[in-house]
Amino acid sequence: MKNFQSVTAGAFLLAFLMVQGCIDPIPGHAEGDVDDAGDSAPPLSEIAGLLSELPLEYEHIKEIHNAVSASSANGYDEEYTMANLFTEPGSGVGDSQLGKKSASGYVNPVSALIRSHLLSKMETRSTGISGVSVGSEEDVDAYIEALASSDIQIYWPFSENWQGGDEIPILTFDPEDESSTNTGYRIRRTGTGENTVETVVVDEKMASETPVWVINRNSDDNYLSIDMMRQLHPEWTLDGGNLVIRPENGTSPGTKATSGGRSLIMKDFCMKRNYDSWFAGASEFFVKCGAVENFTASTEAELQLYSPSVTDFMVVVKRKQKGETIPFKVVLFSDWTDQVENCAFMITEDDGGRQTSWKCTAVVKISSKSYGIEVDLPFRTRDDIVWRGSLSSRYMEAHDNVTENFGDVAVTFATEDY
Repeated sequence: MKNFQSVTAGAFLLAFLMVQGCIDPIPGHAEGDVDDAGDSAPPLSEIAGLLSELPLEYEHIKEIHNAVSASSANGYDEEYTMANLFTEPGSGVGDSQLGKKSASGYVNPVSALIRSHLLSKMETRSTGISGVSVGSEEDVDAYIEALASSDIQIYWPFSENWQGGDEIPILTFDPEDESSTNTGYRIRRTGTGENTVETVVVDEKMASETPVWVINRNSDDNYLSIDMMRQLHPEWTLDGGNLVIRPENGTSPGTKATSGGRSLIMKDFCMKRNYDSWFAGASEFFVKCGAVENFTASTEAELQLYSPSVTDFMVVVKRKQKGETIPFKVVLFSDWTDQVENCAFMITEDDGGRQTSWKCTAVVKISSKSYGIEVDLPFRTRDDIVWRGSLSSRYMEAHDNVTENFGDVAVTFATEDY
């Protein structure tokens, strides 16, 4: 997101952080269906088997830890995409947008290890645990290209617990059927320098006690996290705090509006249950709010000059954050006037599917008469709808700074004078 602009009713909006109607796609992100992402890539089970065959050393474990730590610091899950693994070893999701380089150079990165191993398969005709068979160097190149262009990634849950050392994490994969257990590969080092592989059953408890790498699919790197927005635009703060705000007309980002109004804030967010299997990682919520901002019309004719604004941003909640109140301090509407009677509000948890929208109504008041203005709040057909409905200005005033439940999440709203 680079700038802000008004959003008219009926427009389809991409699901990433938009403050007061901002709509600016992340480079490389396309609108439309996302169901078939990664269909041409190798199966997840095959990639887990392939990585278990590699002669992994401490430097490779450190590379992966650097990458998942960087992703986490940028507001995403603990993930290392195959795209980054092959193009920018050790980098996390969001690093390229921020202009960050990976923690250090890697003499023999995991990507080189994979290529070398695939070439050895070509020569020996061995398929190994993974079952991968390549007959030529062109096959190797094609296999790597399929991996690098896929949505496959290495997910390292509880990576912050890693204490270093060269013990290779257990490798497993997302069975993509909501199972709580799956086959994993535990790699043991022998006295001769060879590795042996033992098959084990992996569950979330094991992953919390010993390092586990899960091969799964990425679902959030096409969206800007709030942490990314704040790093990209540190000027979008209010009085040195952490509020994300939009620039007023004629002023620079971060400048307060003329005094005498109110802003509607989402102060914090709490997830009370995990929405996906632990193999799939964090839950990605999209919070969407539509209303007519800065509404001061005094006649029905002036009403035609106003269009609703939509705020739409992503909240990534890691599994270990379940039940934890996470501060966000995001401005939903920077100018919430007395003539705004209600707003449309929806929380979804991302599961992909076809782009659609919920047609809802924002209500404003002119001379004691109420008028509805249609708003489209976007979501995808397979998303979990956590909560949707209208929130009145009376409700906001009565529940100012009070945490309330919306389905299986809790949110605290506040109005702040400026």
